[in-house]
Amino acid sequence: MNQKISTRVLISVALMLALTFILQQIKLFHMPQGGSVTPGGMIPLILISLRYGMKIGAMAGFMFGLIEMIIDPFLVHPIQILFDYPLPYMSMALAGLLKEHRFISVVIAFDARFTCHFISGVAFFGSYAPEGMSPFIYSAIFNATYLIPELIISLVILKLLPLDRLFKAMHD
Repeated sequence: MNQKISTRVLISVALMLALTFILQQIKLFHMPQGGSVTPGGMIPLILISLRYGMKIGAMAGFMFGLIEMIIDPFLVHPIQILFDYPLPYMSMALAGLLKEHRFISVVIAFDARFTCHFISGVAFFGSYAPEGMSPFIYSAIFNATYLIPELIISLVILKLLPLDRLFKAMHD
């Protein structure tokens, strides 16, 4: 979908980014080196992608990644910054990939986000792995610990939300 970015769309995206920020601040569980389970913190980014498409969703994810990096930084290397901040949140735009199969698209988006964090974990946080544990296993377990619950919460919320009414309210 080639979505024109109107003032109304920009305002809608800005409001959803603010809601994402607020929901991300409510941490149900926080991992020691970053990553948390929130009450649906990714839902606004998912809604942006479902409503306005992947291009605008990726732009919103990039902006949220920068906000997250400024507010709650855990920075060790410039490449790590990319794989822990803009790229994983941009990957949430994949929620708009298959609009007729929303839940599959959301799983794909979370899988892409997991992949970004997994790469960062292996490359930059492997030293945190317990003695004798592969950095690959450590990174997979570490990131799955918060991303799987976050995915489940997001899918439940999406199932409960009146999406058609929300998208109608987000008209452009």
